[in-house]
Amino acid sequence: MAADPSAYERTNPVEAARAVVAGRHPEARAAFLGGSVATRRGTATSDLDIVVLLDGPPAPYRASFLHGGWPVEMFVHTEASWHGYVGRELPRRRSPLLSMCADGVLLVDADGLGARIAAGARQLVAAGPPAESAEEIDDRRYAITDLLDDLAGSDEPDERLFIATELVRRTGELALAAAGSWSGGGKWTARRLESAAPGLSSRLRHGLQEVLQGRAEPLVVVVDEVLGQVGGRLWAGYQRSGTV
Repeated sequence: MAADPSAYERTNPVEAARAVVAGRHPEARAAFLGGSVATRRGTATSDLDIVVLLDGPPAPYRASFLHGGWPVEMFVHTEASWHGYVGRELPRRRSPLLSMCADGVLLVDADGLGARIAAGARQLVAAGPPAESAEEIDDRRYAITDLLDDLAGSDEPDERLFIATELVRRTGELALAAAGSWSGGGKWTARRLESAAPGLSSRLRHGLQEVLQGRAEPLVVVVDEVLGQVGGRLWAGYQRSGTV
């Protein structure tokens, strides 16, 4: 973030977002305010995530800028590019663009496109992400098993910090995949886990804290529990073909 938003006095986020759209793209067919502020989980450093739908150029593009007291992330699309981006994001089981329109505030709807996009986005979110293949799950199992071996073999505090942090991230992502849940990055991983695997985030956090105190077992236990949902550890016998 380029500036400290606390240095400014913020206006109402919905009013600020509408002002941004009116000032930058008065011709917008539709616009949404998404992200944390739209789901009432905003913080002192939250920005305005705004999706704008235009008829054509300069869409598609994205831009980051300041508006009053707010940092703004603007995602500008045509109807076709919106569907194209979402279609490419869906196989990754994580689509910020889809979520912003499914859960966000409809700011502008000049011709009904906004309502159609919102309804379609909500249907896709409710249907859940495509299931991960057995091969993809095995890739996760193998990576986590390798990290567990690294953790067991390391007595260097700095190494253990990074090994354990990576274990926490990968284990959270595996738990989301095992539950058939949408994935997320950063804080959104924790938020997705709240419903997909209640209590797991706090146990992973406790395990990480214990590793930093020289005790790996609490983290290993919870990681193995998550691995157990999809077949357990995997190392011997794992094989993948290379690409030319």
